[in-house]
Amino acid sequence: MTGFAMVGSFAVIGLFEVSRRRELGLETSSFTPFIVLLWPYAFDLRHSPSLPSILALGLVLLVIFICWQVSAESLYVWLFGPTPPESLRVFLSEVLTTPRGWALIVLGSAIGFVFAVMALSISVVSFPLLLDRNVRVAVAVRTSVEAVLASPVTMALWGLIVAASLVIGFFLLLVGLAFVVPILAHATWHLYRRVVERPPP
Repeated sequence: MTGFAMVGSFAVIGLFEVSRRRELGLETSSFTPFIVLLWPYAFDLRHSPSLPSILALGLVLLVIFICWQVSAESLYVWLFGPTPPESLRVFLSEVLTTPRGWALIVLGSAIGFVFAVMALSISVVSFPLLLDRNVRVAVAVRTSVEAVLASPVTMALWGLIVAASLVIGFFLLLVGLAFVVPILAHATWHLYRRVVERPPP
């Protein structure tokens, strides 16, 4: 679940394209009996000149996610050893009632927070920017980091909203994600528009 949040901006890039088309007054859906198909237009981004940059930044997020996984596993092995827990009940008992379990919670949360801040900082507006304009990855990442530094409280609140929404979506047997993810993607596009100045026509 945390990994999806870290790479979410890349995963919903097609929905950013739908938001961009809607903003420009272009067609965004094909109506067929009983279903609305957004995907033909979501995949229009394959024609974007920024596609290599989008893929490169997506790879960076994937590397951050893998590093987070390795760090989390290393922390667990350091505290509990390489042997997996006997059962979920034993694991929860160890984590919630022992000093090393509390250390896992505190240190694991701190490490996860660092990776989450890193992923949010480099991606909060960079993917919409790459889709909207033909800029380099470094420019998009720098713009995103500057936006976070300029409004840290707002961006932290946005990160909490995203995390809470995804948790709700996962707890609703993943069905909630079908509603939460498009809303978050469209809201992220509007966040990008509020933060980054529109290009001249």
